[in-house]
Amino acid sequence: MLREHHKIISVDDHIVEPSHVWTNHLPKQFVEDGPQIVDQPGHTQAWKMEGKLYALNLLGSPQTRNFRTDGTGEDLYARHYDDMTPGAYEPKARLAAMDEDGVWAQVNFPTFPRFGGTRFLENRNKELASACVQAWNNWLLDEWCAAAPDRFIPMTLVQLWDPELAAQEMKRCAEKGARAISFIESPGPLGLPSFWTDHWDPVFRTAEETGMVICMHVGTSGKLPTPSKESEAHSDAVPISLCGLNSMTALADLTFSGMMHRYPGVKIALSEGGSGWVPYLLERMDYTWARTRIGVDRSISPSDIFRRNFWTCFISDRTAIVNRHAIGVDKLMWESDYPHNDSEWPNSRKYFAEAVVDVPDDEVQMISELNARNLFNFWD
Repeated sequence: MLREHHKIISVDDHIVEPSHVWTNHLPKQFVEDGPQIVDQPGHTQAWKMEGKLYALNLLGSPQTRNFRTDGTGEDLYARHYDDMTPGAYEPKARLAAMDEDGVWAQVNFPTFPRFGGTRFLENRNKELASACVQAWNNWLLDEWCAAAPDRFIPMTLVQLWDPELAAQEMKRCAEKGARAISFIESPGPLGLPSFWTDHWDPVFRTAEETGMVICMHVGTSGKLPTPSKESEAHSDAVPISLCGLNSMTALADLTFSGMMHRYPGVKIALSEGGSGWVPYLLERMDYTWARTRIGVDRSISPSDIFRRNFWTCFISDRTAIVNRHAIGVDKLMWESDYPHNDSEWPNSRKYFAEAVVDVPDDEVQMISELNARNLFNFWD
């Protein structure tokens, strides 16, 4: 069970960037076209970049956002900083929220750049886009993580449109203390070359050389599984319930692509995809691998690739806890998802403790803290 002295580390949380990130950290020639907050009618705000407006959104819980309506009675995302808990965008307030929640440390994903930094694929000016990536990274490392180096695990972005440039940025950030990059779980839907090509080799080679973890958050390929037309579906319940399919797809694609054979030292975290599905997919991949004669590497089984290269995380996943030995206790990590709607804040420690009440102490400590510390090389 979870003991009082056990610390909890969350490997998936989110930051709503404060308004000064790019105005303070971009070179002067890019500030005018770079991201900046502008006020809109109806007490709303938006990001403006290259003359285009992007909504300021937070899909929070009743504890982390104010629910307002648009006159139709439907609850909307938080669309003004006034609608959000300060812990969403201010590091000292985040630390207070973590203390209240019983969470010691966090890995934080971006919001405006999207979880994998895909927003900057849209920029007409790729010099501006690259400067935006670097500005976000500098802010994250020099301000957010610097506010509490023992409690924020630094993860940075890369230039997805240029793998060589991305590799250079990875090395720069690694020298500044970054432990991971936020990456895409499936390039194809974004119109980018797949993992079956050598296009992404500079990124994976650099990840292997630096030890940086590649974090693949569900939805970074553009969307979550949505069987029905978006215009007809009236709830996010279906895609959010199916978000584990994104992680399953990424695991299978990478496993059979040959990428993990070329770079056996790469470490990949499948973020917010849950863990309970792992035993089935490993069994199915091994079964398929044994019967496929063309286009697969015979030197190592898919399940062994998983055990060598991949880690998963969960918020609430009793199936994973029950089947932890089939998954690998060392492959399981916990996440809070603060300040999003999936988060149990401010009761995360309580709910986690209830979920592992029948699990041996040493295994609880692995899942709650040590696996994350080992993967991200993050020690006090």
